[in-house]
Amino acid sequence: MTVKKTPVHRDDAANVPSLSRLHDIDRTVSASAEDIRGRMVKDKDGRDIGKIEHLLIDDVEQKVRFMEVGSGGFLGLGETKSFIPIEAITRITADEVYISPTREHVADTPRYDPDLVAKDPGYFFDLYAYYGYEGWVSPRRSPDIPAPSSRQPSDK
Repeated sequence: MTVKKTPVHRDDAANVPSLSRLHDIDRTVSASAEDIRGRMVKDKDGRDIGKIEHLLIDDVEQKVRFMEVGSGGFLGLGETKSFIPIEAITRITADEVYISPTREHVADTPRYDPDLVAKDPGYFFDLYAYYGYEGWVSPRRSPDIPAPSSRQPSDK
């Protein structure tokens, strides 16, 4: 196993392992009761931000790194996507996930454009900096969200 260090500069971001949506790689959260997908995200003041649609994990350590949150729009039209580092989570309830940034801070997050992200390996590195966190390969511990496990046939 190769251990990669935290990128110190944006130019080093190309050396960071890639991210995948949990469901795209046929993985699931090991304890289904602790799966936060589908829960509403609220800011530190309790204001709605959006709904967690996906969890992104790094392909090396298999740890959840980001929540993909959808907000706005109607029936999927006009919805915006934001990626919020797991480190932003301050509290998890049965229906909600609270984060430290404000709704306005999340709204100003660099927007996700799949074409841009494919060309720019520094996109997620920049998101960590935007939210004020260290790079996502750092030894910093994430909140107690279980590591993904192989999906069982009954989960499909």
